[in-house]
Amino acid sequence: QKQEKPSLKTLENLISRHKVTVIAIGNGTASRETEALAAQLSIPYLIVSEAGASVYSASPQAKKEFPNLDVSLRGAVSIARRVLDPLAELIKIDPKSVGVGMYQHDLDEPKLDRELSDVVESVVHSVGVELNTASAPLLSHVGGIGPKTAERIVEYREKNGAFPDRKTLLEVKGLGPKAFELAAGFIRVR
Repeated sequence: QKQEKPSLKTLENLISRHKVTVIAIGNGTASRETEALAAQLSIPYLIVSEAGASVYSASPQAKKEFPNLDVSLRGAVSIARRVLDPLAELIKIDPKSVGVGMYQHDLDEPKLDRELSDVVESVVHSVGVELNTASAPLLSHVGGIGPKTAERIVEYREKNGAFPDRKTLLEVKGLGPKAFELAAGFIRVR
């Protein structure tokens, strides 16, 4: 109670300094208290599922993306990114970590893995992938593109800048005409 006013002032200063337009609040520990505080601010807030955020925050992928951040801050970034692009963020987490259901451990694990993988690929294909912003984990779920090729696409993009069109993908080492044919329908370039 005593710390609420200074906390609000600090939040307002951070919001102003960083031009924050929305606050993402994880639905875990102390989310209700945080929501009560956010409700007193002048910008909107969202309650976001934390499912799998802790798994991501301790992963090699998170360490690679944010080598200088603490695990809890990596988790916070993951929660905020879910507001911007849920698929791009959730794809970095093993679907089993998100929580498929309370009886998921009773299922045949290889079959569950196959089914979850099929669902992930289906969703990626339904939504599509923006070539110039997609991460390697997201690209690796596009038909015709595996993890190694996805890494090469990201490396090519970092070295040469944005892809002007899909056909430029053919310049990426390891991505031939057949892989391009499989992937092109699920990739967009803005």
